[in-house]
Amino acid sequence: DLVSDWYMKHGNMTIPVLYNHYAGHDDNRDFYMSALAESTNINRIMYREWVPQIMYNHHQAGPAGSVVAGAPYRDPFNYAFDPIIITSLDAIGAAMSTRLTVEGKPGYTERNGSSFSTWYNGGLRTTTYFHNMVGLLTEIIGSPTPSSIPLVPSRLLPSGSTPMPVTPQKWLFKQSIDYSISLNYSVLDFASRNSDQLLYNMYRMGRNSIERGSKDFWTLSPKRIAEINRLQQAEQQRNGNTARGGQSGGFGGNNVPLRFYDSAFKNPDTRDPRGFIISADQPDFPTAVKFLNALIRTGVLVQKATAAFTVNGKSYPAGSYVVKTDQAFRPHVMDMFEPQDHPNDFQYPGGPPIPPYDAAGWTLAYTMGIQFDRVLDAFDGPFQRVPYGEVQSAVAHMPSGGAGYVLNAQSNSSYVTANDLLKEGADVFRVTEAVPGNSIGSFFVPATAKSKAIITKNNTELGLQVSTVAKRPASMQKIAPARIALWDVYGGSMPSGWVRFIMEQYHYPIDVVYAKDIDTGNLRSKYDVIIFVDGAIPPVPGAGNQRGFGFGGQNNNTVDIPEEFRGRIGRLSADKSIPELRKFIEDGGKVITIGSSTNLAYHLNLPVNNALLELVDGQPRRLPNEKYYIPGSVLRVNIDSTDAAAWGMNTEADVYFDASPVFNIAPEANSKGIVKPIAWFSTDKPLRSGWAWGQSYLKDGVTAFVARLGKGKLYAFGPEITFRAQTHGTFKLLFNQLYEE
Repeated sequence: DLVSDWYMKHGNMTIPVLYNHYAGHDDNRDFYMSALAESTNINRIMYREWVPQIMYNHHQAGPAGSVVAGAPYRDPFNYAFDPIIITSLDAIGAAMSTRLTVEGKPGYTERNGSSFSTWYNGGLRTTTYFHNMVGLLTEIIGSPTPSSIPLVPSRLLPSGSTPMPVTPQKWLFKQSIDYSISLNYSVLDFASRNSDQLLYNMYRMGRNSIERGSKDFWTLSPKRIAEINRLQQAEQQRNGNTARGGQSGGFGGNNVPLRFYDSAFKNPDTRDPRGFIISADQPDFPTAVKFLNALIRTGVLVQKATAAFTVNGKSYPAGSYVVKTDQAFRPHVMDMFEPQDHPNDFQYPGGPPIPPYDAAGWTLAYTMGIQFDRVLDAFDGPFQRVPYGEVQSAVAHMPSGGAGYVLNAQSNSSYVTANDLLKEGADVFRVTEAVPGNSIGSFFVPATAKSKAIITKNNTELGLQVSTVAKRPASMQKIAPARIALWDVYGGSMPSGWVRFIMEQYHYPIDVVYAKDIDTGNLRSKYDVIIFVDGAIPPVPGAGNQRGFGFGGQNNNTVDIPEEFRGRIGRLSADKSIPELRKFIEDGGKVITIGSSTNLAYHLNLPVNNALLELVDGQPRRLPNEKYYIPGSVLRVNIDSTDAAAWGMNTEADVYFDASPVFNIAPEANSKGIVKPIAWFSTDKPLRSGWAWGQSYLKDGVTAFVARLGKGKLYAFGPEITFRAQTHGTFKLLFNQLYEE
C-alpha cells in the first residue's frame, strides 16, 4: 500500500520511509530470527500450522539482459540440508522454464545466469530448505513505468543457464504479470501432477534427518575434503613425493587411499553432535531463551530439564534446555548451532571470488553469545518436551533484603531494567570493580519501594537475574539517561531501522536525525550521544573503508516530496557535517560509529590507519579480493572487558564481520591513551563461521577502539555489532555508551 499509493501520487516508487517499519526489505532476512511480527507470523504458518511442500516467493528485478531469474540456482548449496531439495529444485525449475518456453516467453535464466544460490538461511524462500520444503524465488523485470531490456551481448547466446534468450526491447508491466501468472500455473501444475511424490519426498527428508541424528554421522564439507588432501600431501612429502595414490580408478587415474577418507570421515571426534545443551546457569540466560524461542518459532523440537542432570560428567541445573538432532528439522538445528563452512569460490584459479548471495556465515548461537555444549553421543535425562510452538520465558529467583540490588552487566536484560529504573527517577550506579557473582560494570540499585517494584516486575517478565548485597559497593559511579540521536536518511536506512528496533526493545528513548539536523549544528545542546550506523559517513579517498553509502532511497526533486519529508533529504558531507561532528565531540559529546561510518576517524585525522592496505609502487592500496576477501561471516575477537566501553563482555567475543574496517593505531597514540583498543584480532585464524580468504592479514589488527577528542569521545566499531537485531552477543558494545555519568 505504501509503495502503490506513493506511485499513484508521485509517479515513482522511492517512498520516504522503510516499507517495513523497522527493516524495509531486510524483513526478508529475518526468517530464522523471527524478530519482526511479519516473519514470526509467516513462520507460524509455514513451520507449525501448514508445513507446505512448496513455497514460492516473487521478487523483482531480474538480471540485466534477461526477464526472470529462477530455479534451479547456482552453487554452492548448503551442506546441512537434504540433497533431495536440490534435485527437487531441478525438477520444478525445469517445469517453470519449460512452460515459459512453450508459451513463447523468452528470457528465463537459472543457475549461473544469476547471483542466487541456496547457501544462505534466513530468507523467506531459503529457510524452507532447512525444513525439508522446496523454496522458490523468481526475480523479474518490470514496474508500472514502462522499461526496456538492455543489450547484454553475453546473454544472447543460448546456454544451459539461459536456454531461450530474450532480445533487447521495450518492456511493459503487463508482460511481467503475464510471466508471473504462467510461472504460478507451472508450479501448481507440477504440484498437482506430482503430489504423491512431493509428499513422499518431504517424509523421506524428515526421516533422513531423524536417522542422521540418531547415529554417528559426518556432514560433507570443504574442511573435511581439505583434511583428506592435507593427509595425502603430508604422506607424499614424507615419502619424497614417490607415494602412489592407490588403486587405479579404471580410466587411467589414481585414487586417493581410502585410509585418508577414514581419517576425515570416521574420526569419532569430528562427528556431528547428537544434541546441544543450553545450561540455565549461564550469565545471560534470558538471551539464551530468546535464542531457543527463535528455534521454537521455526518448528524445532526443544526439551526442558525438569530436574538437575549430568551428561559426560558435567552437571546441569533444572530448567536447562536440550535440543536433540534426531528430528525432522535437523538441518535447521545444525545450521543455527554449527559453523557454516563456505567453500573457496572463485571465478577461476587465482581469480576474484564470487560473492555469496547474502552472508557466508551466520551461526546464530555464536552471534547471540549463547553458551552451549555439543554432545557427540546419545544421551538422556529428566527431559520434558516443550509443547510444539510454545515460546519460553526465562525464570529467575528474586532475592530479598540487603542494601540494594546488583544487576549483572553480562545480561542484556539488566540494561532494560536500568533504563526502566532511570525513567522512573530511581538512582542507578555502575560498579567499577567486580562484585562476587557479577562482572565489572554491573548495575547497583539502592533498595527502595520503587526500585523493588520495577526489579520484581522485570524479574518475573524478563527472567532478570538479580542478586543483593549487604552494603553498597565501595567503587561506583552514578549514571543518568543520555540524550540519544540516531542517524537516518530519506527512504530509510535498514541498519538504522534495526537499531531503532533494538532501542525500542531495550527501552532507550531516541531521536531520529537526518543530515540537515546535523548540518544545522548546535548539537551538544540537544544530544549527548549520536549513533551512525553503516553507510552514514562518506569515505575519505585513499584512507578508509571505501564502501558506498548505506541503504535508503534518494529523491532530490523536493518539488515532488511532501513538506513533512523534505527535512530528510540529503547526505552527510565532509564540508558541512564533519565540522559539526568535530565540534560536538570536542564539546563533550559521544559519537558511536559502526561499519563504514568509522570513516569518521579519518575525517577527524585521528592517529589510526587502515590495516588492510598494501604498498604498490610505494603507494598504499586496498588489498585486492584475490588476496583478502571476507563477506558476511562470524569472526572471533579479543575484548578489553575491563574498559567501560566493553563492560559485561567476556575477553573473547564472536562478531559479525562483513568486509568490515580494521585499523592500526599509532603506538604513541595508544601509549598516551589518546586511542584505546576495545577489540582486536590476536590470531591469524579468527574465522568461526563462513568464509575468510586471506584472514591472516587480520592478525594484530584493531577492529574497535575509543578515541579522545577534546572533552568527548569517538567510538569506532568495525564489525556489525547490531546486525539485523540478531547479534545479541555484541549489543552491550553499544549499550554501554548510552549513559551519562
